[in-house]
Amino acid sequence: MAKKPASAEAPSGAKSARTRQRILDAAAHVLSRKGFAGTRLTDVAEVAQLQAPAIYYYFPSREELIEEVMWSGIANMTDHVQQQLDALPADAGPLDRIEIAVETHLRYQLETSDYTTAAIRNAGQLPDDMRARYEAEANRYGDVWRRLFDDARREGALRPELDARAARMLVLGALNWAAEWWNPRRETLDQVIRTAKSIVRSGLAVPEAAEAESSRRTTRSRARKPAKVTD
Repeated sequence: MAKKPASAEAPSGAKSARTRQRILDAAAHVLSRKGFAGTRLTDVAEVAQLQAPAIYYYFPSREELIEEVMWSGIANMTDHVQQQLDALPADAGPLDRIEIAVETHLRYQLETSDYTTAAIRNAGQLPDDMRARYEAEANRYGDVWRRLFDDARREGALRPELDARAARMLVLGALNWAAEWWNPRRETLDQVIRTAKSIVRSGLAVPEAAEAESSRRTTRSRARKPAKVTD
């Protein structure tokens, strides 16, 4: 049989890739809302607008589909946070960098990516035989935060009484927990982010540095206010 020209094969391959991506997007949506135990392929197929058996052409099992979503969620988060940090000016302070990581984590988790929401909400539900790939990527994300806190400690930006590892784990735990309780009908994401950044900086910074930063922000805020017009 003569081989089809590449131009004839491309649409089929592109269509297959789009279908696979649609299945992954649907699985991330369902998993982020129904959890590991509640995610059924029939629900995924309904969101993807496919017949459920068609999923097996792309993923041999429900578990492999979920594993791919979970890995993608944490991998994408890692890359996105690192990109935001890399874009900061070289003179950005260590606590400024932590604040950017806090904001980026919350926005990506709560607003941008069903994959990341699914990964964070279901990390503790994965069976042991599905954890290896996810945990390797989660460790890579943890390294991003470990460097941030190590840099802050080395530069004297952390309160001396703090254990850097405990502080890092508590901050990450609080950020991840937002996926469980945040309701946009009660407060905006911007409000959550402002509150989180304030709590993190106040809790981590040495008192003198936190007070100086608060003073600088107050000064900048006053400078932006228009002067009152008097007769």
